Amino acid sequence: MKKRADPSLPSLAQRLRWALEEDLGATGDVTSLALVPATRMADGIVLAKEGGVVCGVVLLRPVFRLAGELLAERSRSRIPKSAKAFHVRLLAADGARVKPGDVVARLSGPARVLLAGERTALNLLCRLSGIATHAARFVEAVKGTRTKILDTRKTTPLWRDLEKHAVACGGGLNHRRGLHDMVLIKDNHLALWGARGPAAAVREARRRFPKLPVEVEVTDLPGLQQVCRESDPDFVLLDNFTPARARAAVAWCARFCRGRKRRPRLEASGGISLENVRAFARAGMDRISIGALTHSSRALDVSLEITPRAD
Repeated sequence: MKKRADPSLPSLAQRLRWALEEDLGATGDVTSLALVPATRMADGIVLAKEGGVVCGVVLLRPVFRLAGELLAERSRSRIPKSAKAFHVRLLAADGARVKPGDVVARLSGPARVLLAGERTALNLLCRLSGIATHAARFVEAVKGTRTKILDTRKTTPLWRDLEKHAVACGGGLNHRRGLHDMVLIKDNHLALWGARGPAAAVREARRRFPKLPVEVEVTDLPGLQQVCRESDPDFVLLDNFTPARARAAVAWCARFCRGRKRRPRLEASGGISLENVRAFARAGMDRISIGALTHSSRALDVSLEITPRAD
């Protein structure tokens, strides 16, 4: 998993701890405190209930380790040292394809730790595996073309690094990590920029941040023609084009850039679905960015089955 782009954000361990604390509160798992002895040991299997691409397996160890630490902090009864060990055996890696019935991991240790970490672990695993599976379907849909599938910034706040990791596990590529690592000039920027136009905006952005890639959004073919004739963007985002209009944009750009050292890469976004993504790819898009990969993916069905161990 790639490191966070912004070191000022909380660490992954801190975010996982907050997620567990949200569940445990100040008291802990009161149901387990009432019904499950502190010394009870158990085994568990993380089971894929449907086929897909798993992601978040790498989080199982830290989630259950932190769950054990938090329970120890909240425990009112002394737990024997022999009962504190918790083991996680991973049987699939992030990015692996699974079938219904595949065991993703085996867990063993104090039953209270299994129950304390269960929901946080599964929430992350199901969510990230759903994103990875959704991305893999888009990647498969454009197979055989040169088009790359990318995500967007439409992610859950503070969990962007994990959700972008999931897209990569599904075979997609990551777009910019945030507002800080790439210039992307969109309609609101141009409205605030004034009447000077997108080409002038590209030139100004290039002047201010010469080491960063620059992308500009256009909504029609004349907009593409203007920015290509009057500036030198790295990428041009074709916003809400149809496949036919995208094909016309690719053809014009190829003619205009013939003999030049480089051409801007063309990216389609807006209104992209599994039903039409191949049409955009066959139109010649270099990239297709899809917000739905992270904001509308259905969770993959993964469960944790727990078996009490004989005393």
